[in-house]
Amino acid sequence: MSRATSSDIGPAPLAVTMGEPAGVGPELIARLWRDRKVLRLPPFVYVGSPDALFAVDADLPTVLLDSVHSATDQFNDSLPIVAVENAEQITPGTPTPANGACVVASIDKAVDLALSGDVSGIVTAPIHKAGLYQAGFNAPGHTEYLARLCGLNDSDSVMMLATDMLRVIPVTIHVALKDVAKNLTADAIIHAGMVAAHDLRTRFGVVKPRIALAGLNPHAGEGGTMGLEEATHLMPAVWALRDAGIEITDPQPADTLFHADARAKYDVALCMYHDQALIPIKTLDFWSGVNVTLGLPIIRTSPDHGTALPLAGTGTARTDSMLAAIRMATRMAHSEAQA
Repeated sequence: MSRATSSDIGPAPLAVTMGEPAGVGPELIARLWRDRKVLRLPPFVYVGSPDALFAVDADLPTVLLDSVHSATDQFNDSLPIVAVENAEQITPGTPTPANGACVVASIDKAVDLALSGDVSGIVTAPIHKAGLYQAGFNAPGHTEYLARLCGLNDSDSVMMLATDMLRVIPVTIHVALKDVAKNLTADAIIHAGMVAAHDLRTRFGVVKPRIALAGLNPHAGEGGTMGLEEATHLMPAVWALRDAGIEITDPQPADTLFHADARAKYDVALCMYHDQALIPIKTLDFWSGVNVTLGLPIIRTSPDHGTALPLAGTGTARTDSMLAAIRMATRMAHSEAQA
């Protein structure tokens, strides 16, 4: 894939997908563009149905693009749009399966632009998976669908949640707590560690990534008295990663891993299950967390929240996480361009 550059001043614009047209995505995008000058936003293009924007901001200045390459010049005066098929009747807060094809087309187009190098990365607004499933969407989720579009297996990508204070990766994600141990494998930990180390170097400018490994059991098993998984599952992964030249700790008690002094000693924490990763990051910075997909040939970030249907169209949804996702994708694109 060629580097995405629009000029000598830096990477090409980002593509920001529409997401669920009845959710908060289009509204957040419109509001951020209107505040672009005070926020000093980097240029981006909106990929989706123009109708979704006009449903929440009828007077929004927009321009339909014939070529993404003109987006940077247009961004100051109008929100550049790469249009896909128009959505059906849009009622903020009330999704309809009829718009599923439009949502998928937005994602498809943004990924095409990123793979071709016409944009430097994508920021995806939240989707309403239940509605997409009714429209025939057959991927387990947004991230897996992106992996497939990039020619990868569903499990090749790695989810990282990030703020300015902390980065975490849940090795198992949407798995019931009672099933975590049987779904946790050394291979999964090794894959997450390898992908994290690679992307931290190439997209976050971390020259020698330091990985902290959270234990599964209380006190990281306490020598086997509180569980054997640290010895049977985690340590084999540690040895393999160290053999690959990656700096990683032995399993650490999770209850002492996330205070300020501990966080200063690592660049990302591999966590064993969903809440072990998400509770600390949401406690530290509830509003500005970013979901970053590692392991793809393209840059992808997303706000760490859902469609927020009850807030759609009310003007009360906070822009913090979408703004953070745009800024993080921009930093990643700059780091990748310099790698």
